[in-house]
Amino acid sequence: MRNKIFAGVAAGAIAAVGVAIPANAISDTTADLYVLHAVPGLTVDVYVNGELTLDDFEPGDLAGPLDLPADTYTVAITASDAADDSSPAIGPIDLTLEANTSYTAVAHLDESGDPTASLFTNDLSTVAAGEGRLTVRHTAAAPAVDVLANDAVAFENLSNPDEVKADLAVGTISAAVALTGTTDPVIGPADVEIAEGVNTIVYAWGSAADDNLTLAVQTIDGLHSNPGGVDAGTAGLAADNNNGILVAGLGGLAALLALAGFAATRLSAARAAK
Repeated sequence: MRNKIFAGVAAGAIAAVGVAIPANAISDTTADLYVLHAVPGLTVDVYVNGELTLDDFEPGDLAGPLDLPADTYTVAITASDAADDSSPAIGPIDLTLEANTSYTAVAHLDESGDPTASLFTNDLSTVAAGEGRLTVRHTAAAPAVDVLANDAVAFENLSNPDEVKADLAVGTISAAVALTGTTDPVIGPADVEIAEGVNTIVYAWGSAADDNLTLAVQTIDGLHSNPGGVDAGTAGLAADNNNGILVAGLGGLAALLALAGFAATRLSAARAAK
């Protein structure tokens, strides 16, 4: 499985985070945990069981996957300069992780604008050939919303911190978020690719009152009957309130460079043989 996230505040830049582990790393004794920071304007530290685990975690950042033994973990989120987790901004909260399961923990705002945290279970069940999965999660300080796909309502009355999902045919959809009962987007539109064997997870986050609502897109692939590849994490900037551009990840760039290097090697060998 490969994971990517694009957090939208401006188009163009990409920064890599996360680690790569084998696709079969989730086992009968371990769980995968991703952590998404979706609280605007707040750089934080994340403590797990009293230990500093993520330092200077910035809005839009994704960490993980962390391969953790199945257990209950106490998580506290503090200001970035805190000496310890005794005065958290969020938490402490207990996260119970079950074996052979993938999760994303999201630090975000509740509907009224107060910082909170939610734990989502990522659906890694197999999808049919020619299909991918679209998951939409409401983690913004905003009332209930409708999710629009190609200008039509796809999901209705989605409230913070709920999610909806559906398996869809492969293709690109124009996604937007509007207040329930309206069609005037408050986020987007942004082009979202539905790729075969991929769970594309779209987060609405930010604050309606502060006019900084935006989208983040996390992808987890390998949902075919015979998954392959590795888990990885990337984060970058993609879509703001006025336009939607999903930027190709660093993994794709690395693949192109590797292909170019292979072609150059083959060309040099062919010339030497003449």
